[in-house]
Amino acid sequence: MSPTIAKSDAGRLNPGTPLYYFYRQFTVTPAPVVNVSLQGKTAIVTGANSGIGLATSRQLLELGLNRLILAVRNKEKGHAAAAKLTSNLNLEPEAVQVKGTVERVDMVVLNAGMWSPLDRSFNKHTGHEKDIQVNYLSNALLLVLLLPIVKEKKVNQSQPTHITLVSSEVATFTKFKEQNNVPLLSSFDTPGKVDPLDRMFIAKLLGQFFLSKLCEVVPPSVALINCASPGSCHSTEYNREIKHSFSSALTKRIQRCIANKPEVGARTITDAVVNRGEKTHGQFLSFQRLVYIAPIIYTEEGKRIKEQLWKETIAEFSMVNAEKILHDIVQQPLPPAPHI
Repeated sequence: MSPTIAKSDAGRLNPGTPLYYFYRQFTVTPAPVVNVSLQGKTAIVTGANSGIGLATSRQLLELGLNRLILAVRNKEKGHAAAAKLTSNLNLEPEAVQVKGTVERVDMVVLNAGMWSPLDRSFNKHTGHEKDIQVNYLSNALLLVLLLPIVKEKKVNQSQPTHITLVSSEVATFTKFKEQNNVPLLSSFDTPGKVDPLDRMFIAKLLGQFFLSKLCEVVPPSVALINCASPGSCHSTEYNREIKHSFSSALTKRIQRCIANKPEVGARTITDAVVNRGEKTHGQFLSFQRLVYIAPIIYTEEGKRIKEQLWKETIAEFSMVNAEKILHDIVQQPLPPAPHI
């Protein structure tokens, strides 16, 4: 089901434009999620040791979540975040863990991300530019790998797993000069200078392309998948690679003037993964409003790019046999629903 374009609150400002985004950033405060009980449920949050991930984790626990798995790259920081959450909320230690086996997976928030504007670097294992690797490819791979797990665990749940990918309105801001390149993915690894801000925009756009296609393949009866933006937030670790630089200090100063605290931005992510139903499958939530994903995705050219990106991305994941995973997800019947 497609969203309805919301009429602009600012007259001639159109949704999907930078001016409209900043208008909403300044005039809208996301509402906290209330009157919901998550008792008996389990969630996984990636990038959960700081910023939006940590704030979302806290909000889920405050709603009565029974068990939370913090999926983090740095286990030491993950254990510190788990200890902080359990202590502040007076929870048993087993309520929040950095790793562990689970009988059910009711919710997943894919929040891991990075931005390195001063140092263009490449992943030593894949050869891909790190911004594209972390913000796009790693999240896309997790989406694929989660599918057989959540399908298997559904036998213990009354509803399919809800998965929310943290995205952004900036997906519409990119110049996307590479859109005609074939192949596409490897073109982002071409040596030379690039606009680091535009590259971050592109990573978010690629994520929306992939999610749109994935949700054409995977029905919401298997997993309900959407994406949402926390808006602009300060005091996060998103640009941690430059946190000791002058530009980082300047960025933080500006952000504190225009951006929300992480706990405010996280409300949009909590809302997306807890409150939203099937009509958001494959769709984007901006400031808790269902809006269109990047307009290019709906064009004929966008449809071509989406198919090309999908083909290249699935080929990139051949080491986990992603094509077979997706085939089995669609072909094999769901396990029977539990008796309530």
